[in-house]
Amino acid sequence: MSLLLAPALRGYKPSNIPNDVFSGLIIALVSVPISMGYAQIAGLPAVYGLYGSIFPVLVFSLLSTSKYFVFGVDAAPAALVGGALVSLGIEGGSAEAVKAVPVITFFVSVWLLLFWLIRAEKLVSYISEPVMGGFISGICTTIILMQLPKIFGSGAASGELVELSKHLFEAVRSANVPSVLLGASTLAILIISRRFIPKFPMSVVLMIAGAVGSALLPFEDWGIQTLSAVQAGFPKWQIPEFSSVPLTEAVMTGLSIAVVITAETLLAENNFARKAGLKIIGRQELFAFFAGNLLASFTGCCPINGSVSRSSMNEQYKAKTQLSGIVAGFAMILIILFAARFIKYLPTPVLAAIVISALLSAIEFDLAAKLFRISKKEFLIFIGAFVGVLVLGTINGVLIGIILSFAEVIFRSSKPARYYIGMQPGHKHFRNLKDSSVIFPVKGVVIYKFCSSLIFSNADVFVEDIENGIKSDSIAVIVDASAIGSIDITGAGRLAMLYSALKERGVRFYLTEHISELNDQLRALGLGYMIEEGAVRRTIQVALKDLGITKPYPLEGSDNQVELTPSRRRAENSLHEFSWAFGEDADRVIAEIIRSHRGEIQATGSIETIIHGWRYVDPDDEEEWLDHLEEHSKELSNAAGKDEKTIIEIIKKHRR
Repeated sequence: MSLLLAPALRGYKPSNIPNDVFSGLIIALVSVPISMGYAQIAGLPAVYGLYGSIFPVLVFSLLSTSKYFVFGVDAAPAALVGGALVSLGIEGGSAEAVKAVPVITFFVSVWLLLFWLIRAEKLVSYISEPVMGGFISGICTTIILMQLPKIFGSGAASGELVELSKHLFEAVRSANVPSVLLGASTLAILIISRRFIPKFPMSVVLMIAGAVGSALLPFEDWGIQTLSAVQAGFPKWQIPEFSSVPLTEAVMTGLSIAVVITAETLLAENNFARKAGLKIIGRQELFAFFAGNLLASFTGCCPINGSVSRSSMNEQYKAKTQLSGIVAGFAMILIILFAARFIKYLPTPVLAAIVISALLSAIEFDLAAKLFRISKKEFLIFIGAFVGVLVLGTINGVLIGIILSFAEVIFRSSKPARYYIGMQPGHKHFRNLKDSSVIFPVKGVVIYKFCSSLIFSNADVFVEDIENGIKSDSIAVIVDASAIGSIDITGAGRLAMLYSALKERGVRFYLTEHISELNDQLRALGLGYMIEEGAVRRTIQVALKDLGITKPYPLEGSDNQVELTPSRRRAENSLHEFSWAFGEDADRVIAEIIRSHRGEIQATGSIETIIHGWRYVDPDDEEEWLDHLEEHSKELSNAAGKDEKTIIEIIKKHRR
């Protein structure tokens, strides 16, 4: 695959410049406290977080196909690196840590390059939307819990739900009132302003106001924390000292972090892209991850990951392209060189409130509510991924979600749609027997439709249904296999056993209506003899003809001369297109159509326009439509200013 340079900037529209530049500046300012905090979690001095917000961000912006997703120093990789240092007995913030962390970052980049070579991005296609939504919501909630203690006057928390809850509990117990008032009021203002003035850069105003307040007021005496001072200067470029960490530890830690970066960032990127109606090229993203982390290792930083919190801000301020990331990278250079001494004036509670505000909009509880209404199983998958990330961490949350997704696929395949088929007198198409009481099975023949591939999880259901459908007078079973796309070896085994058992009982078996590729599979699975013996036919009609049954087909329980009264016809309308399209909502939709024509009927005094009803009604279904209108004759008479009897006469005339 050829790599693209600046794909997110191609065909750039100048009208996007204001939003992109402004969003980039916001991202740079917000990245200051976030990056410094996560660098310390990774065991590095705070300033290294700023270093990681320059070149990795710039190269990602030039390589990424995501329009506005942001790369940077983030929680999960930082926490994993910090944990690795503890296991190696290296003290955080020490000279040993400064040497060891870039080595781990380097091997992260090596693994990411390998993932790019083996096209590991394809694994993300196996992750469903409920998993993705639960995953993102879990990450957002985790980061919110990390940031909340800062509002109460404590430092940032780390770990999973148990550790985060303990830290938050301690922060609340020892809460600093001025800090709480400052952070809570900032958060409230941000939430309210997003509701009423969403385009106004309230976070910038509050950040500046907080810095000014810190400079003019005795925040330190009040117990309100501000950021640590950092030394101005450009990061030094150097090759990591590989001897500072045991090679095995560095390689294995790098692998776990690379997996987290791949899963978390690709999932988040896909989620943001989906919401914006866009697509990303997963493989190119992996190369961007590799390049960003390689540069991070050469500037002494911890591994770099996609940032949901900063991407949420990018989305909030309407960034359209990766120009915002480029602006953020260069803005961070200016901050480090010329504004480092002002960083110490930024109040921690204000910055924490800004991050929390952005994350609140990214939590997908609206998706959870939708899933709860329409699919309880997918809702549980969402909750599983959400709780998994929150309680067990990023990678375990993803694994739980993937396992739940595959379990759902297997469960669905084990309970496929299937039904017995018959025919309505006077019609030529086979239908589900449950569609109507005037659909009858063909005498002596079980016709069965199975709507799934025949595989290990549903083969027994297939056999059991057919055996249950056979009666004492059944001479044949015909399977409508139009929805069977493939057969696995388990399904083939059950099919062979069924075919043999029916043959011994003198019951013919036919497989019909399927795609020709299924015949290739039958031969490959050793069932070619079914084709040779005439058990595989192109259509149901051909199979019936082979049985000596011709049109009009003899229908069980019918003399093929069923007459339907208007009321019976109305009750048995489920075969008609209108009722098929709208189902149980048919009557409600008809009433809405009548109401939509009410003004026109009142103006003209005529119901001719509505006589033609739903514009997709087939001429064969007009009878049913007129029956519906008769049921609403009173409403039509009120609208047209005519008596109900006249309306019914108009309908009858049209019917004649």
